[in-house]
Amino acid sequence: MTIDENLLVLLLALLLDRIVGDPDWLWSRLPHPVVIFGKAISHFDRQFNRETLTKAERRLNGTVSITVLLAFSAVAGLVLHWFFGLFGFVGILLEVVCVAVFLAQKSLTDHVSAVAEGLRGEGIVGGRRAVSRIVGRDPETLDEPGVCRAAIESLAENFSDGVVAPALWYAVLGLPGLFIYKMLNTADSMIGHKSDKYVDFGWASARLDDLANWPAARLTILLIAAGAWLRRGANASREALRVAIRDGGLHRSPNSGRPEAAMAGALDVQLAGPRVYSGIVVSEPMINGAGRGTATVKDVEDGVAVFNASCMILAITVFLAFAVLL
Repeated sequence: MTIDENLLVLLLALLLDRIVGDPDWLWSRLPHPVVIFGKAISHFDRQFNRETLTKAERRLNGTVSITVLLAFSAVAGLVLHWFFGLFGFVGILLEVVCVAVFLAQKSLTDHVSAVAEGLRGEGIVGGRRAVSRIVGRDPETLDEPGVCRAAIESLAENFSDGVVAPALWYAVLGLPGLFIYKMLNTADSMIGHKSDKYVDFGWASARLDDLANWPAARLTILLIAAGAWLRRGANASREALRVAIRDGGLHRSPNSGRPEAAMAGALDVQLAGPRVYSGIVVSEPMINGAGRGTATVKDVEDGVAVFNASCMILAITVFLAFAVLL
């Protein structure tokens, strides 16, 4: 499939995901592909990350493991694309559905909106319960502004690695690129953190994930700025760009801070700062320190509005690229 055909499939997949998302009735009956990726990663973890191994052996095993997993992902993408090609137009529709499964526009909107709804309906208890489904930090340590900041940060970060990055890698490399990226991103979330168990075994996964997300994180800045311009005006768009350029590197991740800083600028609110994960305080600089110090439910709702507009801009961009290449 050529890149213009990839763009057409991607455009349809973005529209399908925006409308349908991840229906619970389907994934309660079938294993989501990311769950299958996770089981494969867990198998390699159990087999090759034993406590009796040295740090050097764990790092080598982790590097080989992620290489094998990515190779299998590429082959699976090639085989599935070949299989879809046997069915002509129906096969194209099947590939659209396959790509849509790996996008997260509607699910992100639903989960982050649920935080705002929880806060409005049940107060801090409802907000903490809803935000615990999308962030790894300890929800009981969060007050209402903390819940709001966590929701906005998750929205911005996951826009990059849950929407823009898979869309980008599919556009460039088709299903093999999409599968490679999702396997790598899943591995990073499972074994890429710096705990004693995974600091060595997950080293290669974390570094490769940083590399794979680098272009998408920067592209996400532009999309958020464009979405802010549509929903909040030119000044919000300029602030999104300015804060992203100035504060995007303050985050411990080389990529996550970029979209978070853009969203912080667009909403004129402070993000990041000290957080608690599994009882451990992680101290980070505040992003957009000159912004408002107290995030509110309305900021969460405004963030969702900017996100939805940014997703629309992404779809329009894909359409224009397809039209140019047609």
